[in-house]
Amino acid sequence: MMKRILLIAAILGLSACTLPTRPPVSPAAWMVNPERAGPPRQERTDIWLKIGSVSVAPPFDGKSLVYRTGDQRYEKDFYNVYAVIPAEMFGNAERQWMNKANIFSATVGQSNSFFPYYYLQASIEEFYGDYRSKPEAVVSVEFFLSATSGAKVNPLIGANRYTKRILLKDNTPEALVLGQQQALAEIFQEYEMQLYKYAGNLPKPLGQ
Repeated sequence: MMKRILLIAAILGLSACTLPTRPPVSPAAWMVNPERAGPPRQERTDIWLKIGSVSVAPPFDGKSLVYRTGDQRYEKDFYNVYAVIPAEMFGNAERQWMNKANIFSATVGQSNSFFPYYYLQASIEEFYGDYRSKPEAVVSVEFFLSATSGAKVNPLIGANRYTKRILLKDNTPEALVLGQQQALAEIFQEYEMQLYKYAGNLPKPLGQ
């Protein structure tokens, strides 16, 4: 009987030695959130702009950072993720940037119930780190400005596409996120100038 008890104790002790001694590693969460600096522009219209849907092309639509390691090879990093999905992250940054630009009377998000006359939608075509040679952050965005009603038969006012490649200081996830943030800030700066031009010649809403 004593031998049996000692054998069971030895088995339990051996099993305990094989258990992990540290908690599982949680993924690191990152946020791309470029902020507009400088004074606001002179308001060009007293009508509101609504930030519409943001679509993100796969495989960049998930929360994992994406690395391009070959011409046809992309890898997802499940240990380094965005704090929210890229569509929400981009939409929030876009709304805050355009609000500070002061081109429209106000720039509101999708959840806002006010009825706007102008919509700004975006499509993110590229959002990754390119590691085929020198590491670069790659961001491509196309903007679509449209009128919900007005004199124009075609509601589309303008479509504009921008691509930025930012050289990274190293191969770390932090460097990639900072590079993506810089790329997106440069894209917002360029589109802000284009949006300001559009706002000076917008079709008038019906009844005005």
